[in-house]
Amino acid sequence: MNTSANSNISQPDKKLSAVCGLFCPACFAYIGTHEDRSLLEERAKKLDIPVEELECDGCRSDRRTFFCRIMCKMVPCAKEKGVEFCGSCPDYPCEEIRNFQKAMPNRIELWQSHQRIKEAGFETWYEEKLKHYACPGCGVMNSATDLLCRKCGNDPGSKYAELHKEEIMVHLERLRNDNTLAEILKKHKKDHSG
Repeated sequence: MNTSANSNISQPDKKLSAVCGLFCPACFAYIGTHEDRSLLEERAKKLDIPVEELECDGCRSDRRTFFCRIMCKMVPCAKEKGVEFCGSCPDYPCEEIRNFQKAMPNRIELWQSHQRIKEAGFETWYEEKLKHYACPGCGVMNSATDLLCRKCGNDPGSKYAELHKEEIMVHLERLRNDNTLAEILKKHKKDHSG
């Protein structure tokens, strides 16, 4: 796997492992912040927000994308309950994470992620996810919605894309016609403006 573009992901790091079970290095916001700024610029333009609102260093970092800062209820809940991952909470799976899991195709494998963390440990799960989202052709890390490798164009862009191609395609088509995120941002700006 090619981690040279972002060598800081090659070792297991809880900062890059979301409380909810997502793998942060496979997020467009993380990739855009650390490797390909154009990903953030394109999305920021569509959402009519400053590109800085999309910058992210991972779930457990100080700099998180607005999605995680504004909409995530799992991080504060996990802190309150003293758990590292939702899967170790006595209320798992709660209604919040069930709704979260259903909303987007990058969340399809949340249940398997939590199960794997319990069975094999965080470090093994992390190493497996590095391979799961890497391009089988060139080894670059791709986002969960990159059907083709963003570097070499390989089809599929990752094992994840191969397994969930249909769900990803439906989601991408819906995003093209959906202004939900833009509306959430406008409401947030209005609610928090001086």
